[in-house]
Amino acid sequence: MRKQYNVAIVGATGAVGIEMLKTLEKRNFPVKSLRLLASVNSAGKPLTCLGKTWTVEELTQASFQGIDIALFSAGASISRKFAPFAVQAGAVVVDNSSAFRMQPDVPLVVPEVNPEDVKSHHGIIANPNCTTIIMLVAVKPLYDLSPVRRIVVSTYQSASGAGAKGMHELREQTREVLAGKEAVPSFFPYPYAFNLFSHNTEIGENGYNTEEMKMVNETRKILHDDQIKVCSTCVRVPVLRSHAESIVLEQEQPVSVEAALAALQAAPGLKIVNDASSNHYPMPCESNEQYDVLVGRVRRDLSCSNGLALFVCGDQLLKGAALNAVQIAELL
Repeated sequence: MRKQYNVAIVGATGAVGIEMLKTLEKRNFPVKSLRLLASVNSAGKPLTCLGKTWTVEELTQASFQGIDIALFSAGASISRKFAPFAVQAGAVVVDNSSAFRMQPDVPLVVPEVNPEDVKSHHGIIANPNCTTIIMLVAVKPLYDLSPVRRIVVSTYQSASGAGAKGMHELREQTREVLAGKEAVPSFFPYPYAFNLFSHNTEIGENGYNTEEMKMVNETRKILHDDQIKVCSTCVRVPVLRSHAESIVLEQEQPVSVEAALAALQAAPGLKIVNDASSNHYPMPCESNEQYDVLVGRVRRDLSCSNGLALFVCGDQLLKGAALNAVQIAELL
């Protein structure tokens, strides 16, 4: 008989937590029991999964007794406070926040890229940032053809990356603008409907924001390549839940478009959308609620002899968060 596991979800009522529930059910994860944890404000709320109704409980230090795997998606401060209690109780934590990603003893895992790193955990495994995950699922097959020395990436990031509140603000502002009203920001710093702006994280002394530096540092850690150079520009666009990315690679040796497409076609977690005859390439509307990252517009970089350019789209709530976490649990 297939072994079953006691699973906890921290942040169960949030946008990613809800997708974790759906993903556990859709992928038939061997759940023996579920413990849904959130703030005191959400305690008592019923949620349905696996044909049963589960009651959300208040997250406390004692919430993890008997839990095998704890999926965290409630923010870095919550993870730092409560993940150690989960580990002490004997659970393995898969954390979706930035709390532990760059700690040397915590594996940072994208299952299609570095699944072997799961084995080196000491109770906590980190989910990378959504933009990093979506990029590296497409970059890794090309990296295996010829090591990548430099990545220039521009992101077009959806509201879901900021959670349910970000998605709500985009919907409400869009209604207001279409009704002839002014879009007044409340959650985001700038109007979001029919607008785009630099990712709303702190700008460092080097001129790059926190989101951009996550892509730099996480890419190096996941690929185990401290020499790879990454230049990222992260932008919020008025899309609900799928991120898009324009990626330019400089590799050690030239890789033909044909070889690149063959490698991408054979790689896990990817779907080729590359129809030049109809100008049909990856779009957020087609990657919504899809597990695969869409990849296309694969072409030579005309400015570099060893360069390739491509475009990807991936569901931020799924492959960028909930799906990746559940895949890590499957590896465990």
